[in-house]
Order: sequence, then structure tokens, then C-alpha cells
Amino acid sequence: MKQVSLPKNVHRVRRRLANGLSRWHFYAWRGGPRFWTDDKKVPEDKAFFHAFSEATARPKSADYMVPQMVDDFLSSSSMPQAKRSREDAKKWAWRFAQHFSTAPAAIFEDRRARGELNKWRAVWKHSPKQHDMAGTHAVRVLNWAVEEGLLSEHHCHKLRRLYEVDRSGVVWTRSDRDAINAIAPEWVQRILCVACETGLRPGDLIKLTRAAVENTPAGRRLRVRTNKRKKLAHIPITPVLAKVIDAIPTGQLLILTNASGAQLTEHRASEGLRQWRDKAGLNRDLRLQDCRGTAATRLLDAGLSLSEIANHMGWSIRNAANVIEHYARVSPDETDAVLVKLARAKGGAQ
Repeated sequence: MKQVSLPKNVHRVRRRLANGLSRWHFYAWRGGPRFWTDDKKVPEDKAFFHAFSEATARPKSADYMVPQMVDDFLSSSSMPQAKRSREDAKKWAWRFAQHFSTAPAAIFEDRRARGELNKWRAVWKHSPKQHDMAGTHAVRVLNWAVEEGLLSEHHCHKLRRLYEVDRSGVVWTRSDRDAINAIAPEWVQRILCVACETGLRPGDLIKLTRAAVENTPAGRRLRVRTNKRKKLAHIPITPVLAKVIDAIPTGQLLILTNASGAQLTEHRASEGLRQWRDKAGLNRDLRLQDCRGTAATRLLDAGLSLSEIANHMGWSIRNAANVIEHYARVSPDETDAVLVKLARAKGGAQ
């Protein structure tokens, strides 16, 4: 019997499954698109060879232009799901396509293309954040093109970034919250309270419903699948948060609403808090997202470990500890108790 061999350049990777068995993943080339998965080390199925042919049949470089590559990416399943993320991807991908409108996509297989991409994003060097966004979204398109076999490679990985921000020291203190609660309408107070007690991002806050509340042997918790990380978060319901939840009018499903009792948008939730922050004369750097630092402290106080807090927030354990420590030092009324618990948590995390 004639021995079957793999096509030239096929890259084969063995993956071990949870049940102890193995599966083989086949890529058109090392770093190229995966086109087949099989239990056999050397597949004999004719469909395997057909799939390989399709994976390596790239468009002719002279015919496949950057705008077409961008258009294909924007029509693909690799586009982000969140509305804001999709809008950002479209905006920057089309700016990328417009600048390289007369260039074939294959130019990015040349090392010199990295310099051309840097020249393009330098248009926004006056705005480090936009400068980095331009590169991030262009590289996302190029990564997709390599994964789909439309490019063999590209040389724009790990572009130098200009925008650096550390907001770990920006937190809502007890005095900040008291200042808002003294003048703001109830719907704004509720937003600030729930954000500071849960640490959820605005996109998750506005979707919180009664259905997320679960009873536990020790009390109650919120069970939430977060938008950004798509992971389940189990958040203890503190006494302060319990008051907000228990005060929801009968028949209202959403935990947070706008002034009219209708569903909030991310923008309205953030903007509403910003307006009352300014009226209260608070630090203009404070944003709704900065409630996450306050929440980390609340969660430590509620009994979560540093690793659990870090996992929920999407932080490193070190960053979670630094944020909590900063909060404690700028909130004198809580310093001693929080720092004692933090020291114990650090010991358990080592």
C-alpha cells in the first residue's frame, strides 16, 4: 500500500485533550491558517488535501489590494462584537485602507512596510492615544490576513507605543461618594453605588438585572458574564449594594435606569456621573470606570482573595494590591482595617 505523506510546508501540532487523548491540528504553513483537525497524525481523507489546496490558494499579489483586504476583514467573523469596538475598528481600518489605497496587500510581506506603517500613524503623533489606535487596528487587519492565508507573513508586530497611562491611583473615595450623594439625583447615586460595590464596567452595569441575583449560604451574590472577557464573575452583594437592589420598584427588571426609568446607555451613565462630579467640584480626572479601584477594596473587605479580585477585574495580582493600597491611604477612615486585610491577602497570594 502506498504510504500517504503530508503536503510540503504543512505544519502539524499535537494538542492533548482533557480526556487524555490527542488531536492533531494542521496549518497551511508555520504561522499560517489552520485548515484541518484530525485524530490521525497523517490524514488520508481526500477532503484533507482539498482543504489544504484552498488554504494555500491566495489571491495573486498584484490583484489583491489593501482596500479589498480591509473590506474582507470588516465582513469577517473576526470583527469585534461590541458596538463601540466595531465602530472603532471600522474607522481605523478604513483610514488604513485609504492611505494605502493604491498598494497591493503583499507589500506588508516586505520588512520595509513596517516603516511605511509607522509614517502613516505618525500623522497622529500629536495624540499618542490615536497614534497607537492606528497601529493597533492596522495590525489587527494584517494578523487576520495572515490567519486566513491572504498574506504569508507581515512585519508590523509589536509597534512602539506612545500612549502610557496608569490610573491605578485614581479612585472614588468615601468623601467623593458623599459629595455626589449630597446633591445628585437618585438615579446617579445608584450608578455610582453599584459601580463602586461591583467593579463592573459601564457596559456590564447598564445590563444588570434582578435575574443576576443569586442566594448563597452566606447571603447573596451577583452572577454576571462580563462583556469584555466573556467570563462569569461572582460578586458578593454587600449591605450597601443590597439596599439599592431591594429598593428597586416592583416590576422593574433593570437594577440601574435613567431618570425616566428607561434603560441607560454606556454614554449616558458615564456622562450623567461626570456632570454631577463637576457640579460637586470633584477631581475632573474621576470617571465611572475609576470606580473599579474602589470596588477592589470593597471586594477585599467582603472576603474575596487577591487572586479572585484580580481575575474579576482583569488585573494582575500586583496591580490589584497596589490599587487597594492606594485607596486605603487616601481614605483615612478605612486605612487601618483595609491595610491589615491587604497584608493578610498578600501573604496568602505568595
